[in-house]
Amino acid sequence: MSVARVFRPALAAALVGAVAYSQAQPPTPATGTPAPAAPASQPRPLTEDGGQPVGNNQNSRTAGPNGPVTLDNFHLIQKLARFDRERIPERVVHARGVGAHGEFVSTGDFSQHTKAKLFAEKGKKTPVFLRFSTVIHPGGSPEQLRDPRGFAVKFYTEEGNWDLVGNNLPVFFIRDAMKFPDMVHSLKPSPVTNQQDPNRFFDFFSHQPESTHMLTFVYSDQGTPTNLRQMDGFGVHSFKLVSARGEVTYVKFHWRSKQGHKPATAEEAAAASAKNHSGHTEDLYENIRAGNFPAWDLCVQMLDPKDLGKFDFDPLDATKVWSGVPEVTFGTLTLNKVPDNFFEFTEQAAFAPGVVVPGIEPSEDRLLQGRLFSYPDTQRYRVGTNYLMLPVNRPLAPVANNNQAGAMNFGHTASDVNYEPSVVGGRRDTASAEYSKLPLSGTVQQQPIAKELNFRQAGELYRSFTDTEKTNLIKNLAGDLGQVKNADVKKKMVAHFYAADADYGTRLAKAVGVEVSDVETIAKTLAVK
Repeated sequence: MSVARVFRPALAAALVGAVAYSQAQPPTPATGTPAPAAPASQPRPLTEDGGQPVGNNQNSRTAGPNGPVTLDNFHLIQKLARFDRERIPERVVHARGVGAHGEFVSTGDFSQHTKAKLFAEKGKKTPVFLRFSTVIHPGGSPEQLRDPRGFAVKFYTEEGNWDLVGNNLPVFFIRDAMKFPDMVHSLKPSPVTNQQDPNRFFDFFSHQPESTHMLTFVYSDQGTPTNLRQMDGFGVHSFKLVSARGEVTYVKFHWRSKQGHKPATAEEAAAASAKNHSGHTEDLYENIRAGNFPAWDLCVQMLDPKDLGKFDFDPLDATKVWSGVPEVTFGTLTLNKVPDNFFEFTEQAAFAPGVVVPGIEPSEDRLLQGRLFSYPDTQRYRVGTNYLMLPVNRPLAPVANNNQAGAMNFGHTASDVNYEPSVVGGRRDTASAEYSKLPLSGTVQQQPIAKELNFRQAGELYRSFTDTEKTNLIKNLAGDLGQVKNADVKKKMVAHFYAADADYGTRLAKAVGVEVSDVETIAKTLAVK
């Protein structure tokens, strides 16, 4: 793979029961039990979507042997019309994905930290669905291209679903959701040429110094993982755990691969892509089918709210890691089943970070706050108003609310009381599930965070790399940054990396042909707060 092409182009019994209607024979009117299936050795009768048998699926009805096709050929018309509509809008980001069913097992009783029942006892099992993805590239693109990887986990808990939607890298490019559409637009192909262009995305990142940390991750070998099994995952954002007593703990969630962490070089990724550009999917599915079930430990970093102000950076900033804060293992996730149908599970799987259970809450992280709206809004547009009724998204816990109608609704609303409150029944809210309280201060404003500290952690990451890893990082980064035509943009980007680490910036300056003295001058002007 050319380094210039950076961002280019279980659930088991429980969920099986939830989706059985799509796989079983229709219920018989008399008993409501499934009709007997045809013997496995014989093909089942072909039917229309409405269940009617198809008489001839080989030939269109015509007016005589050489005449035109007749409009009353209902099967032909339905077959073509249905085919015309079998694609849904592609995800704007995370379009290329692969998923699998699995199970999460708690390693202890963590009720002192959270009232979430999936963490209430050692050995407690919760079915899950995990979707891996590349962030920027479109569906069908090579899986090995340099890109962050999505790491989204849907827990089907007894209290409803919890979506832990993260990436394989611990930080992100930006800290405020206000810039998310701009960032994605810069990374996607040009609206004029339809080509991805480093001139465009480095122009954007030259105005976002906080991106230095994430760019260092992405252009390192970690931007091209060898496979999905040997890759860690991160919730990226800060979240909250809330106990039954109302006590709040700020947390970060990390998935640590039990198979080990194995990045690939750009050359290794290119060779793998040439062999099979869907190799990550192949590797994941083959290992699961062979019984080599991949697993990850869920490790949690925890902070007392009173300690948030003790850092020289903002711990709720998505561009930062919590260095030095210990991890506690809360459980282990194991993938053990390949989906029966790619579209019905992996493609229709819809995640949103606001889908939480009592005892888990979003933090005040500015990027996360924007995702709370954007993600479910995207799913309602992409999949439909009632996307949470689909088998892969439907909770195992009972659903009871006053939402109604909308396209493809099969909720079977039987009550006349579709409002609240009511003296004749209906539903009531649950006080114990209410969000925790947060003390506020200051005025409504539109200002950057107080403690940006844009470069230090990027420098620490660079210095943690081996000499070989540093060399690969410079080569990968220079492959794209060297294409930037605007000298001011190029110098400013190099100055960001120089501000992170002088050796980092000096080596990069030489690799892309800019004067180190010019870079040093710009670096001195950069805010270091």
